[in-house]
Order: sequence, then structure tokens, then C-alpha cells
Amino acid sequence: MAKTDALSILESAETKEKLKELDGNLIEAIQKDALSNRLKNTEYSGDPTSGSVVINRFKNAESANYGTARSAGKGSKLKNSGKVTINLDKDKEIIEEIENKDLKFFAVGGLAERRTANHSKRMAAELDRAFFALAESKAKAVTLATGVVDIDDVVEAAIQQVEETNNDWVDGVDRSDIEVTLSTHAYSKLRKYVDVIDGGVGAEATPLFHGVRVYSNTRQTADVIVMRHGSIAQPVSIDDYAAERIGLSNASAIELFYSYGTAAITPDLIAKIVKLPVATTSTSDSGTSTGGGTTGGTSAGGTSQGQ
Repeated sequence: MAKTDALSILESAETKEKLKELDGNLIEAIQKDALSNRLKNTEYSGDPTSGSVVINRFKNAESANYGTARSAGKGSKLKNSGKVTINLDKDKEIIEEIENKDLKFFAVGGLAERRTANHSKRMAAELDRAFFALAESKAKAVTLATGVVDIDDVVEAAIQQVEETNNDWVDGVDRSDIEVTLSTHAYSKLRKYVDVIDGGVGAEATPLFHGVRVYSNTRQTADVIVMRHGSIAQPVSIDDYAAERIGLSNASAIELFYSYGTAAITPDLIAKIVKLPVATTSTSDSGTSTGGGTTGGTSAGGTSQGQ
């Protein structure tokens, strides 16, 4: 009967090369699976592996009369008043034990390949939940006008709140820079509206609503979140896959360690509607009529839809 040494399998060149290949596959899968990866700000300075990065946010430039700088002998200084430092302070691990008898049949590389798909999905889910939880906590609640209950009007109102922002850093936001994420319930209602408008022909091929990109999202609690692209940053540092023998046992471990941090870069450009308004009906002597919407028992007219 042949004897298989688990340690020799772990240290083989073939195993190390396979694990190195899976590192790339893992990152590629996370980039595909995590919605937050498509929306996040990546314009940072610094190396995530060092533990922190910095994102600058300069105030808008202001014009002056011709000759002002010449008279003063200097120009205006850049005001980096929106600078944000992001610490990768969430240290995580996925460590799975493998019995030596399983190594004999599959080898470390084969088992790791089977598990990589699951690891990437779990990481994507964790990153998404952290991303959208922060977005919701920083978002400003949208106040809907009286009678605004139709899904197209509701989403449009949320878009306009971000679009019309004017402060030290922005003077309005282009719709091409705005993104909307919807709960599955809200997305279904909007899709039905779009399908009716488009006649149901090729509707899914156009992920735009009034010029704004729209995504269905299972990892948010608010029905509607609107933000400018890059409003949230989430740098991630992933260590290489590793495999090692577990002491005093006949088992080995596949190890994955990673760290991340999440921060709001432009919280002023995030809006939300916690719950979609619901049309109310009132009964009178002349019959039944439809009135303004309510959200959780609160009238949509002139009231905030979320806290």
C-alpha cells in the first residue's frame, strides 16, 4: 500500500503554483460578484497593504478679477477640506481544515479550486453589506412632495436630490455620474414601469432610468439609495492563499486572510428612501378616491421618508 505524506503535498511546487493561480481567480470573482466594487471610489493614494489610504477632496476653485494674483503676489491655495483617511481595520480570515485522506483524492489545489468560488461569494457579500450599511447611515432622507407615490416619480425625486446638490465641493452632479441601487421590491416595481414604457422589448438590455444607472441589490435595507459614483471608498487587501499542516493532527488547512476599511467620501451626495410610499384610499359619500402616499403610517406629503 502506497504511503502519502500530507506535508510533501502541501509543499510541492504544483500545489504552490495552483494556489497562486487561485489568488487571481479569487480577486476576479470578487470584482464580478460584489456590486460595491462597481460603485466604490478607487482614487486613493497610498498602498492598502500598508494599512491605510488617503482620498483627497478639494473645494471648488473660485474665480477672481484679472490681476488679483499679480497684486497679491500669489495665487489661491488648494483647500483639501474633504480629505478622508481610510484605515483597513477590519481583519478577516477564512480557514478551512482538510483531512489528509481527502488530500490523497483531490490534492490541495483541487480542493482549493472548489472552495474559491464560495470564498469569493462570501467575501463579496460581506463587502457589499458593509458598503451599503455605511451608505444608508450617511445618506440624507428624501422628502417627497404630496401625492408622489408612483415608482418613477419617487426614484426621480431621489435622483434630483443628489443632482441638485450645491456646496463647497460640487455645483450640481451630472446624471452620468449618479447611480441608483434598489431593493428587490423597488427594482421589480421600476422594471414593470420600464417594461410598459419600452413595450417589454429589450428592456433588460438598457440598465438606465432617465439617464442614470440602476441596480437591483439584495444587500441593502432601504428601498432606494442614490449616490454619485465613488461616494463610498472600500480598499481591500488580500493575502495570498496558503496551505499548511495542522499540528498534532492528520489534517491540513487552506487559509485566506484579508483586511478592508469602508468610509464615506462624499456623504453629501448620498440620498435614500427607506420605504416606498403607498397610495392611500379614502371613502366619501361620492365614492372612493386615491390620495397621497404613506410610508409606515406617515404621510408622504412634505415628510421625510427615512431617518
